[in-house]
Amino acid sequence: MLKIGHLKSGDIISVNDEGVIREGTVVQINREENQALVDNGVQEFWYSPEDMSPVPLDENQLLAFGFSREEIEGAVKYKKDSFRLVTPKKGDFSNVEMWWREDRRHFSFPLGVHELQNLHLDMTKIHLDKA
Repeated sequence: MLKIGHLKSGDIISVNDEGVIREGTVVQINREENQALVDNGVQEFWYSPEDMSPVPLDENQLLAFGFSREEIEGAVKYKKDSFRLVTPKKGDFSNVEMWWREDRRHFSFPLGVHELQNLHLDMTKIHLDKA
């Protein structure tokens, strides 16, 4: 379940479309109705928080966003322009450090793709879209 207040237009999330789990993109938010309009790849439909969940952040998602990968002493660094994200060991996205210029942040819990998108926007003022 996702909170409507944590979503922005363009965020990538997972939706339960009548029992079928699909990845979708938030098109619009309606805070009064507590729903999000999501393009689920088939159609645009309004979803409630209980039908939405985060897409887990992993290497495949980062590569789809255009990040490049570099292994450094057991850790993995992902780079996109001057934005950096480091995981302490390969495949472990439960402990992530990210930075852009002098803004450094550390997260000791798994992030969702929409959270990375919103952090990237907050730090760089540029929305993160898939390449």
